[in-house]
Amino acid sequence: MSPSPIRTAPFGFWRSPITSDLIVAQSIGLSEVRLDGDAVWWLEGRPQEGGRSVLVRQGQDGHASDATPAGFNVRTRVHEYGGGAWTVADGTVFFSNDRPGPAGGPPDHRLYRQAPGAAPVAITPATDPAAGEWRFADGQIDARRKLWIGVGEHHTPGRAHPDNAIVAVPLDGAQAGTVRILAEGRDFFSSPRLSPDGSRLAWLAWDHPHMPWVETVLHVADLAADGSVSGARALAGGSGESIFQPEWSPDGAQLVFVSDRSGWWNLHRCDGRGGPVEPILALAAEFGQPQWVFGLSTYAFAGPERLLCSYVEGGLGKLGFVDLATGALTPIALPFTDISSVRANDRTAVFRGGSPRDAASIVRLDLATLRWEVLKRATEIGQDPALRGYFSEAQPVEFPTAGGRTAFGLYYPPASADHAAPEGDVPPLVVKIHGGPTSASSSTLNLGIQYWTSRGIAVLDVNYGGSTGYGRAYRDRLNLSWGIVDVQDAVAGAKHLAAQGLADPARSVITGGSAGGYTALAALAFDSYFAGGASHFGVSDAAALARDTHKFESRYLDWLIGPYPAEAERYRERSPLFHADRLSKPVIFFQGDEDEVVPPNQTEAMVDALRAKGQPVGYVLFAGEQHGFRKAANIQRALDGELAFYAVEIFKTGLAF
Repeated sequence: MSPSPIRTAPFGFWRSPITSDLIVAQSIGLSEVRLDGDAVWWLEGRPQEGGRSVLVRQGQDGHASDATPAGFNVRTRVHEYGGGAWTVADGTVFFSNDRPGPAGGPPDHRLYRQAPGAAPVAITPATDPAAGEWRFADGQIDARRKLWIGVGEHHTPGRAHPDNAIVAVPLDGAQAGTVRILAEGRDFFSSPRLSPDGSRLAWLAWDHPHMPWVETVLHVADLAADGSVSGARALAGGSGESIFQPEWSPDGAQLVFVSDRSGWWNLHRCDGRGGPVEPILALAAEFGQPQWVFGLSTYAFAGPERLLCSYVEGGLGKLGFVDLATGALTPIALPFTDISSVRANDRTAVFRGGSPRDAASIVRLDLATLRWEVLKRATEIGQDPALRGYFSEAQPVEFPTAGGRTAFGLYYPPASADHAAPEGDVPPLVVKIHGGPTSASSSTLNLGIQYWTSRGIAVLDVNYGGSTGYGRAYRDRLNLSWGIVDVQDAVAGAKHLAAQGLADPARSVITGGSAGGYTALAALAFDSYFAGGASHFGVSDAAALARDTHKFESRYLDWLIGPYPAEAERYRERSPLFHADRLSKPVIFFQGDEDEVVPPNQTEAMVDALRAKGQPVGYVLFAGEQHGFRKAANIQRALDGELAFYAVEIFKTGLAF
């Protein structure tokens, strides 16, 4: 077949085969890969099934099959963002179920046990509306004592916020199904880790107003034969130090963890009994991640004296071996630039990997030969040679920003196999703002970005000050400066591309979800550069977020803006809602009606204010969606709706679907 002829058309007028239909029909979410003997397990989020999350098991024979039966959804809402909803031990799965209760009753957040070949069986009681409900996450199985040990979150009717604890759920005997509290008294807990001999339990804890990437404390306690805890003591952390992912060595002699005490999230260790903490290696790279969800893993033991680690250096992910005796790091040559969920034994490793040319994938690595294979891709679209010519590859960029500093991002130029722009034409630009705001842009192939670039629209994915991957000092730039530093960096990035002739300043827009939606609205209200934008479940009233949001984030704004209500005036100054008179550009809003993080009333107040002044504004409310959209039809509608809004109101390109 001969190639299609190249058509000359202005940027933004290109037709593309990367449609929203194609994206939602094939794309799934992949996360939380694990090893259980010779079997590999992972979690799939399926927009085509209403956003249901399903466990998949691949055995030694290479055959992969669903382990989660219809009617179950492997998800937890601990900390609202969840993660770590399941664990597996010797073929038996233990998971949290997130499905509506029968006949409109309370939702089912119970723990279930699912033996091989059997149906799931609940191991915790049904929710009692009068007594409240337990939610569960981040568990592991104590085979000796027949316990599930993990994080429990108890929601009591009439109380503003739940209580969090390290809990145990007996799996059989007279107390089976009850919830026993092992550690409490702190606002938040995560990462319970049982020593190999079962005698000690380590965990992380932190308190308001800190978030886990600001300050956490590593604890360890003795665990008696009956499962009772005693002698709890702090080993590291506190005083502005963030600890991440404690893990015991196979012989229990070392407790390894990630600490940012050096200014970077680097690997450290101690004996787990109160001995000194020592660094394993020192590198200007990040071996940790912000704990927005449970179940994160950036490293694993690949033998008694060797770690397999993922780390971010220069904004891109890498994988390597660390020798615990010498601290030497040996990089592994792989095509992946975004690596997470690392699990290993002394023979095999599995992880979630992606790159600018590869969608997120579940990858298995032979540790002896370093040969790797993809077990599952989030989408096979990237493997279609007919579409490869329409993919734009991420280009890391650095650019000057306010205060003589440097900020970072990923730039995606327009790309098409059958279109070219006239000489001298300059493309429209979509500036994409990641959520968090303590998070980072991913270099993994993102069809949502290719949707724009294949139509002749450039994209800048900004890693503004406050993003992770560049050390603690860069992360701390956002301290008390949310709505300032992020806006300055977004504008600076767009201006940098315009100055190089890579973007049309008159057709540059800004878009983001959650905290990224706030930055988009703040940029439109407090700066005149962008021609318009979109907010996907974004914050418009910072004070309302401080008053109304869930426990996990309820004091996050103390760090981002200042204590509330003491700094109420500063909150008002930073809230786009109260400066709608300054927002004179077209903007469209997308919102879920069950969002507990950014309630719909925040978005609707902003929409009403803009409509009252006759501003071009769009608003789409999705029924049954929470913070982030999981249903295929809604993902598709948001993507197409944003393009259509820009095409009509800003780009003036017509509908290039």
